[in-house]
Amino acid sequence: MAFDPDAVETVTFDSYSTIVDVDAAERALADRVDDPEPVSRLWRLRSLEYTLVANFLDAYQPFYEMNRDALQYALDVHGVDISADERDEILAVYHELEVFDDVRDGIERLREGGYDCYVVSNGDPDMLSSMVAHADIGDLLADTVSADEVETFKPAAELYRHAAARTGTPINGIVHVTAGWYDVMGAKHAGMQGAWVDRKGRPWEPVAGDPDLTVESFHELADELGV
Repeated sequence: MAFDPDAVETVTFDSYSTIVDVDAAERALADRVDDPEPVSRLWRLRSLEYTLVANFLDAYQPFYEMNRDALQYALDVHGVDISADERDEILAVYHELEVFDDVRDGIERLREGGYDCYVVSNGDPDMLSSMVAHADIGDLLADTVSADEVETFKPAAELYRHAAARTGTPINGIVHVTAGWYDVMGAKHAGMQGAWVDRKGRPWEPVAGDPDLTVESFHELADELGV
């Protein structure tokens, strides 16, 4: 299906890997771990896997707690023995992740072009509040929508449908913008258009279909929407 810019009334954004760079979390490990890259990679992977499993097992807990469990597992696998306080200091990096350069200007263009912009995220409300403040986009967003509101994580259709209701927009009038391939497909499955932000030149995951639109930045999205 080709992207239909004329259908778009509202733009929703994912948070982690889309607005802020989760790869920057590796630097928080560097002072305490000899080889931080594989620990960081396993941490992120398990964090996502735990949310998927939780959806099926009705084992929801806020994302920050999921992330803590995933970090502890990654540290244990790699034999890193640090205190709980040190672990929590590493975890706290999620409140101040590096913001991609195009985020504020790109969202500002969309807002000035007449689009209401929201964040729709697995992150719990405290995480989203700090992310929005750190990214300096609070004045540009209509609101944030957290998985915590329905206690269900992406890519479950329930969360996207809840987001559509919260925005007051028919679900087919929303384009969801995200760096996560499973998030693209979850949004599409629920009835949104899905735009994939491929900032790092990675191949598309060959599962369940294709994005409606692929861009490298929020500015490219604004171009596609004619603003």
